[in-house]
Amino acid sequence: MSSQPEYLNRLLGEIVKEDREMALMEVCGTHTMAIAKSGLRNLLPPNLKLLSGPGCPVCVTAQGDIDAVIELAVKPGIIMVTFGDMMRVPGTTSSLQEARSQGADIRVAYSPLDALAIAQRNPDKEVVFLGIGFETTAPAVAICADQARNLGLKNFSVFSLHKVVPPALEVIFSMPDMKIDGLICPGHVSVVIGLEPYEKLVEKYHRPCVVTGFETQDILEGVYMLIRQIRQGEARAEIQYTRVVKSGGNPAAQKILEEVFEPSDARWRGIGNIPNSGLAFRPEYGIFDARKRFDIMDREDIPIKGCACGEVLTGKITPQDCALFGRACTPLKPIGPCMVSHEGACAAYYRYPPPSPSKKG
Repeated sequence: MSSQPEYLNRLLGEIVKEDREMALMEVCGTHTMAIAKSGLRNLLPPNLKLLSGPGCPVCVTAQGDIDAVIELAVKPGIIMVTFGDMMRVPGTTSSLQEARSQGADIRVAYSPLDALAIAQRNPDKEVVFLGIGFETTAPAVAICADQARNLGLKNFSVFSLHKVVPPALEVIFSMPDMKIDGLICPGHVSVVIGLEPYEKLVEKYHRPCVVTGFETQDILEGVYMLIRQIRQGEARAEIQYTRVVKSGGNPAAQKILEEVFEPSDARWRGIGNIPNSGLAFRPEYGIFDARKRFDIMDREDIPIKGCACGEVLTGKITPQDCALFGRACTPLKPIGPCMVSHEGACAAYYRYPPPSPSKKG
């Protein structure tokens, strides 16, 4: 193989040959940030659009679900354990960070296992882990629930806001106003789920899907593989990220997910309710379901005035099209979750601004 720069130049040369208007959607926040950081939008031709999709689990969490989490976190006797990204996500009137500043016991963890340890050390408190994430992180939470059952822990539960990706992609493909020619599919999620869910999408909507890694070369190869299919009038599900992703996914992770969770309806910011796109505890693990334990009712989704995160997450606009972007909404004072999360499209565009159309090319 040629040296990497020469190889990348060849890939770019093949991509530039295609002069029709095309739109590809990356369905992973890590891809969004990698594309922005690498400056790929500076190099790709103006007729090729890379749209950000619903690939950030923090960003797609519905406003009403955030409000319900905050309401639970401020109750006496509760220790809420969460990943750091969720702390600054704005609810309708507050955030977890603001609730903690007012006395709520809210702790940041790097693993759901940390929440188990906290529960063991605080038997007089109810410890609730905020389960946010896609198929990538959900298996670890399932393992924690299984361990908690084996340990006989009575004070541990999970507020499950986990979501699964394929049903959301089907909704995106079926939107009448969305023209997406192909999907740059998430590498991390696909390690678990494999290729089969994308093959079903391809069969139904005849749009190519390529599971792609996160290095610049990976992304360019993934884009080229999609364009090659489009050019030839084909539609297949392929894996560019072959060094990590296998066609059958990870059977062990799939098994623990199936044992602990069952499909449920879930609300997605910008999309609404999607059937079978969430993960709820099976009855035998129901004791660890925080929603049931604390009788949590669904909260109304109250949009944040002026925030266009929903339109960004469905690829209808880019972050720079939002009237609040970079003005009222910045990383220091975020209005919406897409500016908070380190995988959010708005955070990526703010930190690594793409070129203006007049300067591109």
